[in-house]
Amino acid sequence: MENDQLDSLASRLSLAYYPAQSLILELLHGVARVFFIIKQGGVVGGDKSEPQIGGSHWRLSEGECFPIGALIGDRSVTSYYRAAEDTFCYQLPAVDFQRLLQSSSVFRDFCTRRIAALLMRSRQSMQSAYLREASRQPLESPLADMIGRRPVVCTGATSVRDAARAMREARVDSILIVSTAGELDGIFTLRDLRDRVVAEGTETTQPVAERMSPRPICLPSSAPAFEAALAMARHGFHHVVVKDGDAILGVVSESDLFSLQRVGMTRIHAEIQSAATVPRLQELASDIRLLTHNLLAQGVEAEHMMRLISALNDQLTTRIVELECDAAGTPSDSFAWIALGSQGRHEQTLATDQDNGILFADELGEPARNRERLLPLAARINARLAECGFPLCRGEVMARNARWCLSLGEWKETFSTWIDRGDPPSLLNAAIFFDFRAVCGDANPVNRLRGWLSKTANSNQRFLHQMTSNALGNAPPLGVLRDFDVAPHGSVAASRPEA
Repeated sequence: MENDQLDSLASRLSLAYYPAQSLILELLHGVARVFFIIKQGGVVGGDKSEPQIGGSHWRLSEGECFPIGALIGDRSVTSYYRAAEDTFCYQLPAVDFQRLLQSSSVFRDFCTRRIAALLMRSRQSMQSAYLREASRQPLESPLADMIGRRPVVCTGATSVRDAARAMREARVDSILIVSTAGELDGIFTLRDLRDRVVAEGTETTQPVAERMSPRPICLPSSAPAFEAALAMARHGFHHVVVKDGDAILGVVSESDLFSLQRVGMTRIHAEIQSAATVPRLQELASDIRLLTHNLLAQGVEAEHMMRLISALNDQLTTRIVELECDAAGTPSDSFAWIALGSQGRHEQTLATDQDNGILFADELGEPARNRERLLPLAARINARLAECGFPLCRGEVMARNARWCLSLGEWKETFSTWIDRGDPPSLLNAAIFFDFRAVCGDANPVNRLRGWLSKTANSNQRFLHQMTSNALGNAPPLGVLRDFDVAPHGSVAASRPEA
């Protein structure tokens, strides 16, 4: 820094003493009002109000400063700062900190680099955390790690009925058939019960040895899980017996292997289409979130990740609409379920609430009558989406709201009003609703609305000017340094002191 700027900074600094373990700064102190430079001693902190064993903690040494992110964002800190030992800090009031940012390009550059380094460290920490989560049970894991219980066994003389009862009581889908000497003779599964007993009309009193699958695949406990997957694929079996020498440890099923790889987009897509219940869709919604975690761990670009999430969420929404329409006896092509806002732009992330509506053709008749028919259905769909992890919109921008369950003509009228008025509420609505698209159902009236809107908006220069001014008035996420603006309330990973 220039000498005159250093002189100006020094003239505004005060010196403060903090005894060892004393609290310097925390969230409850409110908006940050002081810039600290450590003169002597050290400062420790973390992402909680108090340190916890095994938590995320860090230490600042002499010459380091804090809390840059909070001062730039004019907010509270999201970490605690405590004196690690007897510590002296230079203190600069926030108003002088802001003046220094504006007057000193060197100081601005320092702060920019400091925040950039902290955000990079935060991103690396978050990616590492997701990577650890994603790699807890990869297909490289040994089969021994997948054995959670002793196998259910019986002899070949056991009746089919008793074998099925033993499977039911143990809540498993297979039972091993062993000889009196303890040698493995075969395996009896629910698939055998279906194909070899029920389908063929066989008596359930006969010995299970006559309906079992002989010579099941056996692998050593040290074999990796992917070998079991390959063996199943080659031989068409769905279970593998795991052994340690001659001792039988247990059984690994195809579903056990799928639980290791619940993140494949193709598999999730296929299972969403075939899902018959909302609880199953809830499980698949969790799989979508797990897929997102793994994409983050792999360093996938944010735009690509949002596109993938939006595509899967669209399929999930479509299946919920189909199930609820079937239950209500309403044809799913008698209206269009439309996405608005971020979902309409294919920009969904891990935390996304609902922004949706319904559009139906004018040719269906009286709008009020159609709305009365569709609103209960829309309420159920919104509720099911909430059960699958999409929170209800606090602003009630949802199809269950009669304001957003409209005919094509009513949507045109609503949009026309916003374009003509051009006041702040209308511009805000336009920014949300004009990013609409059909997720499922009859897309024809949605396409007609899009064509009409494009012509109507383009022909209104005043509206275009207002929307442009409104967009320019909403600053992008850049701080006064024209670089990074950290997220409030700890929404960025908390491995850094100032973010």
